[in-house]
Amino acid sequence: MIEAFGLTKRYGAKTAVHNLSFQVRPGVVTGFLGPNGSGKSTTMRMILGLDRPTSGQVTIGGHPFRQLPNAPRQVGALLDAKAVHGGRSARSHLLSLAQLAGIPAQRVDEVLGVVGLQDVAKQRSKGFSLGMGQRLGIAAALLGDPQVLLFDEPVNGLDPEGILWVRNLMKKLASEGRTVFVSSHLMSEMALTADHLIVIGRGQLLADMSVTDFISANSADFARVRVPGTDPAEREKLTAALTGAGGQVLSEPDGALRVTGLPLPRISDLAHGADVRLWELSPHQASLEEAYMRLTQGAVDYRSTDDRLAHLQPPVPQGRPGYGAPQEPIAPEVPQQGWYAPPPPGQNPYASAPQPGDTTKDVR
Repeated sequence: MIEAFGLTKRYGAKTAVHNLSFQVRPGVVTGFLGPNGSGKSTTMRMILGLDRPTSGQVTIGGHPFRQLPNAPRQVGALLDAKAVHGGRSARSHLLSLAQLAGIPAQRVDEVLGVVGLQDVAKQRSKGFSLGMGQRLGIAAALLGDPQVLLFDEPVNGLDPEGILWVRNLMKKLASEGRTVFVSSHLMSEMALTADHLIVIGRGQLLADMSVTDFISANSADFARVRVPGTDPAEREKLTAALTGAGGQVLSEPDGALRVTGLPLPRISDLAHGADVRLWELSPHQASLEEAYMRLTQGAVDYRSTDDRLAHLQPPVPQGRPGYGAPQEPIAPEVPQQGWYAPPPPGQNPYASAPQPGDTTKDVR
């Protein structure tokens, strides 16, 4: 298990990580997410003893990394796939690491086979593609058969087959009871790989929860409605009925309507009462990417000058040990065509009504 307690790192006047506390538990794949410059790499370097925290501490199995006996047999990491001498072959690189840690040479050939580099084991690494370099870095992390593994962007440069292989590898390692901590910017891949998420922004903790809870807490489901043909009168009639019943209706580029604030049976009844036939009435859930963008929009340091998302959230307050849920954006008075913000959290019209005696867990 990896545990961080009040972890803070300052570089002069710049605070890279501020009062960060979390746990990475064994048996699950934990995704580590955050915008560029949020402090993910700095946090991983502190976990591995490469950077000393200004305050706080981080431990692996109850001990700082530097106090672990024969650390390569307990912790494996891929932080920089390019940290290889280009004049060495893949096998020579791994063999040197194995000799330093007292690992048998037989294990080198085993991990080369695991990552699919056995046929190029004697080639110099300077001729490797980005994807081959990533595989070599993963092989180095697996070399000591450790119980704790950290990977920073492990699928960079990999083809679809390689990405699928990494995904299955992470799940297999976690199923064996290992602690697996993975940083990535690929939301679609994290949605398929991770069981739990730790999200930071500007060095502070934004979320620490399961993937399912994260999506539910930072988005709301909606209904997609479509009427026959292209007659605007039918769409306007249905829109008037839905808004009159308290729903929020926005137009999509393909002519469909996105409806929030009303359950599907109520939408169907309103359409029937307005004498409007429906060609589509389907529930939709937000993706991990949409939920992530909503939560972290105020914590982005590097954004383009033409950013349609910039208005969604106010700047993240500085000097606070953590944040709660993001503030709700102001909804436009007139439905807009094209892109629009997802509905604010906590207003899922399809969630079952709470029963007497139930308690709701605060996920902030």
